[in-house]
Amino acid sequence: MNWMFVTRGLTVQMTELSYIYGKNSIIEALETGNREFNKILIADNTHHDEKIEHIKKLAKSTGVIFQFVKKEKLNQIAPNVSHQGIIALISPVKYVELEDFIETHNGEDASIIILDGVEDSHNLGAIIRSAVCAGIKGIILPSRRGALINSTVEKTSAGAINHINVIKVNSLVNAVQKLKEHNYWVIASDHHAEDNYSEIDYTDMKIALVMGAEHSGISRALLKLADYKVKIPMLTNFNSLNVSNATAIILFEIVRQKLNKKVK
Repeated sequence: MNWMFVTRGLTVQMTELSYIYGKNSIIEALETGNREFNKILIADNTHHDEKIEHIKKLAKSTGVIFQFVKKEKLNQIAPNVSHQGIIALISPVKYVELEDFIETHNGEDASIIILDGVEDSHNLGAIIRSAVCAGIKGIILPSRRGALINSTVEKTSAGAINHINVIKVNSLVNAVQKLKEHNYWVIASDHHAEDNYSEIDYTDMKIALVMGAEHSGISRALLKLADYKVKIPMLTNFNSLNVSNATAIILFEIVRQKLNKKVK
């Protein structure tokens, strides 16, 4: 989507405009400092709002420009969303190189999620939110297929996107092979698998959890690289569990096992 802005007589075209909307998401991004802000736009009919005042103070302290505009302008930039009277125009997300992630977290239990073609932004945001709660350090996305980080992901993640390394790669197969070289155990979620997800002992593993696309699942090439293929058992043949829900179920079984080991 292309947007045209007129600034001091100069018309500027912005392609694939990147923005955050919603008070809590903008506060989170300002406080963590993980985003490069261009400008914050605030509806001029917003008055005596504590969170807006907090955002203004944070913006002043960090040197971020904010401007009051008509609500209609916000509706044009972010149509059909509940922007709460505020939008932050930001630079694209800072993606981390896989090699840098591995080097930074060398020797740590830096488990990671790999998403093979997940297309829905709401699913991606929900997965990131669960991942951060479960202590996952990184998430790998394919550069050419699947959802990337946008404002819907930002909002759905409730700010969690600022607390995880986002890694974009050209080849998921190459990424998995690189992770295996650095002692990662690859767990692939596949409803055709023989093992239930709760039957695997995850306690001593540095895990790379692979989750597939909403409709097509995980590619055969990635399934071949998996050390374990696991399924979530169901009582019916209605095989339509949301990928974000499925991810959370597996993640918190891993958390349960690792916490139990610490207690023992």
